[in-house]
Amino acid sequence: MTDKMYYLYHIPGKKIGVTTDLEERVERQQGYDKGEYQVIMSTSDIDLVSEREISLQKALGYRVDRKLYKDLYKPVNQITINNMRINVTEMTTTFPCPVSKLKGQLMDKIGMQWETDSGPVGITSKSIDWIMDNVKASQFTNSRCYVYNKAFARWFDNHDVYDHHGLDNAKQMNLVDQYNGKTRSGALSPGNERKYCDNTCSEISMFELIRMWADERGLYDKGDPKTQALKLVEEVGETCRAILKGNDMEAIDGIGDCVVVLVNLAELIGEPIEGCIDQAYYEIKNRTGKMVNGTFKKD
Repeated sequence: MTDKMYYLYHIPGKKIGVTTDLEERVERQQGYDKGEYQVIMSTSDIDLVSEREISLQKALGYRVDRKLYKDLYKPVNQITINNMRINVTEMTTTFPCPVSKLKGQLMDKIGMQWETDSGPVGITSKSIDWIMDNVKASQFTNSRCYVYNKAFARWFDNHDVYDHHGLDNAKQMNLVDQYNGKTRSGALSPGNERKYCDNTCSEISMFELIRMWADERGLYDKGDPKTQALKLVEEVGETCRAILKGNDMEAIDGIGDCVVVLVNLAELIGEPIEGCIDQAYYEIKNRTGKMVNGTFKKD
């Protein structure tokens, strides 16, 4: 029997990763062509490739995985915690009950946590509200329902999911994960200078709704940043024409279309729109200058 091979790959400027299937993981799922990534090593030794991945992520300044590859990719398609068996795939977490009975099941499992490809998630009193607002019934059976991992992990990462007195417990569960003051998905963590909602909000952001819409339609699997950039130019042109014509409704529509394209373009290049906004804000927040002919000119 042939040993399974593990490939350590490098997408320059983006990430270091490990996979057993380069074509599926890097090319089909992440959208890179063969000339756009490098295979650093191939080996049947999962311990070696796991250690090498972390060391290279640190050396090259990329985000460092929270777990070794060998630990993250132990068989986790079925996870049983507190007598609740959930199925975790790359895209979804599936619960073994209909939507009508899910909240009761979740209330009995507060404190349960698991890892997804998009980051760690868990069941808290606040995340239950998010799950119930976003859960979808299975198309194949009435006895299961699911949530999208990317949306859940990003919400979990960008919100204070614990009551104030439970924050220390959150740290003990190792679910508070910050990178230079930012969350894993790019936005500032609760308690830092900027945030996109206060600690009481549990609704999903409009940015996240756009990402979910695009993800469901395969834009992130098959989309191309170059075509999205051209799409942005097209939408900006339409917005400018509307403004020059004095058509406010068309201008509003055009601005919204530009935002949608920007959200998707940011996702395709690997930085959520919230992170792009943060970076831009911190570049301009202390900038001085003056208005000249309707335009701000920096000093």
